[in-house]
Amino acid sequence: MAAAASELLTGWCLFGLALLAILIFCWVYVRKYQSRRESEVISTITAIFALAVALISSALLPVDIFLVSYMKNQNGTFKDWADANVSRQIEDTVLYGYYTLYSIILFCVFLWIPFVYFYYEEKEEDDGNTCSQVKTALKYTLGFLTICAVLLLIGAFVPLDIPNKKNSTEWEKVKLLFEEFGSSHGLTALSFSISSLTVIGMLAAITYTAYGMSALPLNLIKGTTSAAYERLENTEDIEEVEQRMLRIKSKCRDGRPLSSRDRRTVQQLEERLRTLRRRERHLESIEKSWWAKFCEAIRPLKIVWGVFFIVVALLFTVSLFLSNLDKALHSAGFDSGFIILGTNLTNPLNMLLPVLQTVFPLDYILITTIVMYFIFTSMAGIRNMGIWFFWIRLYKIRRGKTRPQALLFLCMILLLIVLHTSYMIYSLAPQYVMYGSQKYLVQSNKTADGQPGNVTTFVSKDCDADAPEDQCIVTRTYLFLHKFWFFSAVYYFGNWAFIGDI
Repeated sequence: MAAAASELLTGWCLFGLALLAILIFCWVYVRKYQSRRESEVISTITAIFALAVALISSALLPVDIFLVSYMKNQNGTFKDWADANVSRQIEDTVLYGYYTLYSIILFCVFLWIPFVYFYYEEKEEDDGNTCSQVKTALKYTLGFLTICAVLLLIGAFVPLDIPNKKNSTEWEKVKLLFEEFGSSHGLTALSFSISSLTVIGMLAAITYTAYGMSALPLNLIKGTTSAAYERLENTEDIEEVEQRMLRIKSKCRDGRPLSSRDRRTVQQLEERLRTLRRRERHLESIEKSWWAKFCEAIRPLKIVWGVFFIVVALLFTVSLFLSNLDKALHSAGFDSGFIILGTNLTNPLNMLLPVLQTVFPLDYILITTIVMYFIFTSMAGIRNMGIWFFWIRLYKIRRGKTRPQALLFLCMILLLIVLHTSYMIYSLAPQYVMYGSQKYLVQSNKTADGQPGNVTTFVSKDCDADAPEDQCIVTRTYLFLHKFWFFSAVYYFGNWAFIGDI
């Protein structure tokens, strides 16, 4: 009992440390990219808060898996304290956590971020009174609130009947779980709204995350131009400009004045020369800094990390392909959102997670690492591509030079991508996300001296759709992801697009 309490305490301590790490990471990341000259307090706070909420919601996935797994022993029996009431309380706690975080996400996406964005847009165009800027920002934000209200209304009254073309008992059990989970219209409305945002996050992941999975390792291997090399190029540019100025000024050695065209050219060259000399002083300070020396020292390590990330990208691509192929061959079909009731084609990650389950908390660390990998690759993709609206480039993301509006856009996109990562992880390890490391007992009749049925024993088996309903607890994450079968179908086809885009 003491060991169990210690393990539970360790789990909550890890979650607390994860929250602290998330807040520190968000603050450092936003401060790293925001413009020093155009820095605004409200936009900075908004960006940090929105990004932190997104990451905390993703941190609920390993917590959800941990809690349902922790209620059972490795032999398939429930722990002494884990009766029906306690199990329900734990499930409700996780559910309330999702309620709270997803409600905050809706608030950020449809009210707070749009208002702050339009406020600063109006501030740039009109430096008049603040009241006028607030009114205009609220007017534009009202459109986002209307969209949110429409999504909530549709979600509250959309029919939840799942078409069924298979008369299997396993499928009936899954349907009952959805019906129980969807008994509240408020939860249904929230789930529909979040699923709609997740579809947008899927499109952002196809655009940015897939590109970042290739760009991040290649940038690490290729590296950046050193300050010494840039300074050498800058010196050559200075010499070239000085020579051009001398050639032009040599025309007036005999006392003739320069033409107006030559004077304008000399003025432009003098301005460029001043810029190049400022750049030279800047590069000289960078070259002498400890950070440049440190980056040069760890250059071999960056190459190793780049190769490692290429291997990880290949691992994810293969795992996602095998998982999607399994759904195509063995799922309940399009009408069920390609929900799979068991793993028939295993993949590397699905094989690795059960092995890590034997050593607490390695499997939860791996899930957290996968989430962070998707976030970092998404950031790399956005940083390299910039923010686009179809063929129009809206903003560039540059270190120390990102405008407040671009920063808000960046955090909005990352928030939507993080919402989609939960489904990506389910696609990589469906059985694990649904049940964690839970096992249940199965009756087995052994033969003795050639007489069948003399010995009755119970053997433990990994939880799946064949398990009795009261023996395995499904994670709240899984029910949130698959509440609406048509969204699940969209995610399935989105995974194929993601694989093709890597």
